[in-house]
Amino acid sequence: MTYLSKSLAVVTLVLLSACQTTTKKEKDTDSEVSQPISKAEITVAKEQLLLNDAIAAHGGHLYEQAHYTFQFRKKQYTFKNDKGRYLYSVKSSKDENEIYDVLENGRLTRTINSAEVSLSNKDIAKYSEALNSVVYFATLPHKLKDKAVTKTYEGTTYIKGVPYDVLGVTFKQEGGGTDFDDTFHYWIHQEKKTVDYLAYSYSTNEGGVRFRSAYNPRTIDGIRFQDYINYEAPIGTALGDLPPLYEKGDLKELSRILTEDVRSLR
Repeated sequence: MTYLSKSLAVVTLVLLSACQTTTKKEKDTDSEVSQPISKAEITVAKEQLLLNDAIAAHGGHLYEQAHYTFQFRKKQYTFKNDKGRYLYSVKSSKDENEIYDVLENGRLTRTINSAEVSLSNKDIAKYSEALNSVVYFATLPHKLKDKAVTKTYEGTTYIKGVPYDVLGVTFKQEGGGTDFDDTFHYWIHQEKKTVDYLAYSYSTNEGGVRFRSAYNPRTIDGIRFQDYINYEAPIGTALGDLPPLYEKGDLKELSRILTEDVRSLR
């Protein structure tokens, strides 16, 4: 073979190798582009979108700097949000003493007749949880944005002939409070995106199952507040089984959850 022939052969081999490399890269790229989205990714997107829509329907970005006061069971509550920071308070009277609890970014202080008192770690946890719980339910579904919340999409169901998407919620132990093992379901209206029903199971104090039906919705300064009828179900009842029991009238009414005299302080 001549020198020229050898040179042409080398060039041909290089070109063939380059073409094969380019073809392989194109195939790899095509494979990456056409790779299907996993079912888990679709589920995560669905549940997050569902929560986003519900928050928007109840007040959306207005929650981020909301400042309100309301009465609940003869106690005066306030909550103030400031883009991730918060201050909650509750004022009550007992034996002619005025008790004032303030929970600011996770730190609780209590004053009795304007004098700060020392509390045990157990009492700090108890009073913090009690205050946080009331504000939690009053500002649903905004509080479901917390980092400790784990969300799942539980499908759709009908309640009284109306279609609902079901959002399941559990909590991580870190940041989930003393009742982090509670399990919740929220029934979100498919068109209005409002939380019309919720249910939860808990294990403290021998455990229990509750179902709540929202009523008396009203929008105050852009944020939706609503009251609830609180029902009891037998311990062990699956949360997904509660809507049919509610429709049949098989749930026992325990109480009314009334958020009264709501006023904006902004």
